[in-house]
Amino acid sequence: MSRTRTSATAFAPASVGNVAVGFDILGQSVAALGDRVRATRRAEPSVVIRSISGVVSDLPLTPERNTAGMAALALQRELGLPFGFELEIEKGIPLGSGLGGSAASAVAAVVACAALVDRPVERTQLLKFAMQGEAVASGSVHVDNIAPSLFGGLVLTVGIDNPHVKRIPVPESVRCVLVHPHMVLATREARAILKKTVELSDVIWQQANLAGFLAGCYSSDLPLIRESLL
Repeated sequence: MSRTRTSATAFAPASVGNVAVGFDILGQSVAALGDRVRATRRAEPSVVIRSISGVVSDLPLTPERNTAGMAALALQRELGLPFGFELEIEKGIPLGSGLGGSAASAVAAVVACAALVDRPVERTQLLKFAMQGEAVASGSVHVDNIAPSLFGGLVLTVGIDNPHVKRIPVPESVRCVLVHPHMVLATREARAILKKTVELSDVIWQQANLAGFLAGCYSSDLPLIRESLL
């Protein structure tokens, strides 16, 4: 007879959203750093954030205002669990760094909490729960950071209400070089300055470049990948 697990710890890697020509649909994970969340079962069907430590510690302890807390709440409520979770969050990603810090916390939380559920939870469900947590920080639901942090690698995500995630092969010789300026720019603020409309000619050019980039990844066509990034 198996014994119910009472606590679990999960690590979620950093990520780069909006990779190249894939705005809001293409992202990649960065395993060099990430967030870690320890979840412990509690009798009450609610979520409590016990502590926040690491490179960022002054985040809200109220679950509804915290990406990890909100993601765990979404999981607890939508699965109808008779118990709740206590979270200990260890931040390894600076906020406003463009490396998916809010997304990583949400992903680590749902993965750790799911390990304490008595039945398997599909990864697509975890994605949706984490999306609700990410919305706390960004002001809208999007998956460009959530999906790569959860699935790993370079991923394409199609859809929001019913998301489909596809891992994209990366040619062996391709490397990612990150240059991180010492500045902070919140996702919500960055998205607020974007135009609401795009010229038809720009949409066509964008579609061609995205298709070329993906085709180049699948066929290891480096010249095509290069041209698609111009």
